[in-house]
Amino acid sequence: MAQSIPLSRCSTAISSLRSSSVHLASRPIQTSCIALQSRRLYHIHSSSRRSIRPSIQAQTPRSYPPPPRKSYHSEHHPELPPHEYTNSQTTILSAALNHVPKHGFTPEALTLGARDAGFLDVSVQLLPRGEFDLILFWLASRRGLLRGKVEDGLFEKYAREGRVLSVEEKTKILIMERLRMNADIKHQWQGALATMSLAGNIPLSLSELHALSSDILNLAGDTSVDASWYTKRLSISAIYASAEVVMTKDSSPELSATEAFVERRVEDNKYIGDKITGIKQCLGFMGSTAVGLGRSWGLKI
Repeated sequence: MAQSIPLSRCSTAISSLRSSSVHLASRPIQTSCIALQSRRLYHIHSSSRRSIRPSIQAQTPRSYPPPPRKSYHSEHHPELPPHEYTNSQTTILSAALNHVPKHGFTPEALTLGARDAGFLDVSVQLLPRGEFDLILFWLASRRGLLRGKVEDGLFEKYAREGRVLSVEEKTKILIMERLRMNADIKHQWQGALATMSLAGNIPLSLSELHALSSDILNLAGDTSVDASWYTKRLSISAIYASAEVVMTKDSSPELSATEAFVERRVEDNKYIGDKITGIKQCLGFMGSTAVGLGRSWGLKI
């Protein structure tokens, strides 16, 4: 026979089953809640990162370092030392030029110039290159005077005469105008050339000579942009350097012998330049002209 089970035990069993079923049913609910909360936190974190990133970029814009300044072929063409002057140096040098006809480009002329300008004799130490600074100042100031003459109408008198000057004719006029500026100090110019031909002074001396030849061609209206741009400037440099040597020995009135020399050299170079074709001939012409230029300055080449 089957035993009867008390009702109290049945109710206890039923309540325990209910509690266990409720506990088991609550586990997936809790798991889903945790997953949902994690998903929400992830979305909040992702959105905050997206919102913070552009603000940081807006506050700190990307900057690039400036490109380094590097001259072309810097290893083979180092930058020349500067020869610009302060107001005190310019005052001393300007006053010293008045003593060049008598004393030449010497420390004595610099000392006298410093005194005239109201400086002490020791002030010449402001010029580290000494008399070479005086030579450079002379060259640079004469280039400025040459430009001023053209601006004041150097070629206008020829236009009034009905003459239309070519670039070569203007070049000859400008070369002679520049040489005549040396008329008062031509007896001192041999010493200046000797100073300029010293090894340490050659780079700046050639730089000034190139600047003069470039000024002359620009003022003459030369507009060449091909290889002749170089050959013309080198030719003018060679003509002017050799004409300076001729000028120091020229005793003719108005430097007429020097002017005839310049005319011959300009015509010869124009004829040679017209015959030059090809890069090899161009380089050969430039090389021979450079050698002639160096020999004109007394260099042993």
